[in-house]
Amino acid sequence: MALRAVALNDYKIEIPAEDAAKHDMIVALLLDGKPMPVREKGPLFIVYPFDSSADLRSERYYSRSAWQLRTIEVR
Repeated sequence: MALRAVALNDYKIEIPAEDAAKHDMIVALLLDGKPMPVREKGPLFIVYPFDSSADLRSERYYSRSAWQLRTIEVR
């Protein structure tokens, strides 16, 4: 199973569904307790815990950390 993230600018990325559990990634919708405007990478932003593992600090995971999300599809 995979997640297909599509951003407002039509950026698309396939994310393995197991990333959500394996890496505790989140879909953020708030920044400092307030909805994220598009100017601040909102309305939704996929975030990996980059500080928790050096393995996550790579182009593979940076490219999956999409912002300004329009949709997330389960495939």
